[in-house]
Amino acid sequence: MKNNPTKQKVIDAASSLFFQKGFHGTSVRDIAEKASVNVSLISYYFKSKQGLLEHAVTNYYETYLTKMEEVLKEKDTEMPLVKLKLLIDAIIQYKQNNHQFSCFIHRELSLDSVFVREMAVTYLAKENYFISNTFFESLPKNYKSNMEHQFLLMQLKGMLITPYVLQNEWKNQVSGKTSHDLFAKNYTKVIHKWLDFITSETAQLAK
Repeated sequence: MKNNPTKQKVIDAASSLFFQKGFHGTSVRDIAEKASVNVSLISYYFKSKQGLLEHAVTNYYETYLTKMEEVLKEKDTEMPLVKLKLLIDAIIQYKQNNHQFSCFIHRELSLDSVFVREMAVTYLAKENYFISNTFFESLPKNYKSNMEHQFLLMQLKGMLITPYVLQNEWKNQVSGKTSHDLFAKNYTKVIHKWLDFITSETAQLAK
């Protein structure tokens, strides 16, 4: 995809418009005008607006999951908590680098639709597998509260999506790549502190 600048320009334009106006509020003509291309070119590349959405979502998640796999493989010998923190860093950095499409996707995930159910089967289950396994590895092995495990995991997953569900809370704080990078750095520090706290607390309870 990156080898075709025109195709990428269409995807970038669509991502921006989907973020601003929603999928149903964006027309193919809107996308063509923003990308400065002919409408027929979008039909040639993607067949339809739905085809463009599916292509963009597929690329987003396949790249995202590949990055997660790479971190877990490269850092496999690290201590579990260190590996988890590095995974969190990669997740937030990726979402922040693609923040408009991240916001759009998480907004769509709040709806019950065929699109969401298909994503759940193909991508979200794998994302959950990576996050949950790495998280549970960081907790004491003799800490037996399975329900509390699940509550803590739910809190972690909530922190990973909150900036992209409540984007209006922080949109005025970012205005370029440097500020996005700073936001990602500061936000992951907060999550790291939370992880330090809950792993310390569960270690105490496991004694």
